[in-house]
Amino acid sequence: MLGPGSGLSHQAASIVDRSQVDAAIAAARPQVVFNCAAYNAVDRAEAESNLSYDVNAEGPLNLAMACSRNGSMLVHFSTNFVFDGAKDAPYVETDEPAPISVYGSSKLAGERLVLESGARVLVIRTAAVFGRGVNFPTRILQRASSGDRLRVVSDQKVNPTYAKDLAQAALELAGGGVTGLVHVVADGCTSWDDYARAVLEEVGVAAPVESVPTAAVPTAARRPLNGCLESMRHRPLRPWREALHEYATDVLQSRAQ
Repeated sequence: MLGPGSGLSHQAASIVDRSQVDAAIAAARPQVVFNCAAYNAVDRAEAESNLSYDVNAEGPLNLAMACSRNGSMLVHFSTNFVFDGAKDAPYVETDEPAPISVYGSSKLAGERLVLESGARVLVIRTAAVFGRGVNFPTRILQRASSGDRLRVVSDQKVNPTYAKDLAQAALELAGGGVTGLVHVVADGCTSWDDYARAVLEEVGVAAPVESVPTAAVPTAARRPLNGCLESMRHRPLRPWREALHEYATDVLQSRAQ
């Protein structure tokens, strides 16, 4: 959580433990702290609201207060789930949040706590992040390889955002001393079913994707139908399909073989 090359694992320092956070930041005295910790099990959060708020709200506040005491800047990542998805256009920074899930509510609480903490804080809202590890493209590819039926919702839209591009933008913004709330997402918005088809196309896997409405795939937590973001403060990242192509070439091709 302390920045490139010096990140701490959950085992080394949990953000919900104020004393661990204070000790870690006091020892390292970083210029910038990047908070990549989050409780993002969206459906499970409906039954584990206390844990969700501990990690997504109280934990970031612990970081913000420790940063304030040590003269560090905090970069905190948030989500498009702070919106209800009812808007007909992409959401910008000045739109009023209205979360419809415990996860979204806990992330919004975290945003507000750190921004009101008095620390130097940059909150970056982003959406549908993919990178190394388990994510939407890897899950689609795994299901296709296993011969599973691919039923993917068609009425929810997002900006698929490459973690590599997001990280670079976060470094640039922090390096420029930008504070407050900024949306940082890939250029372009797409539905999850078309996203799935793009993943399969990039790796050359022929598997049918069945488009279904959200109502046909019930989940514990509600999702915003319109999860698209735009920014009034930052240029969009490169187009999502261009980023996906690079990611597929660098990461996904080996999984498809």
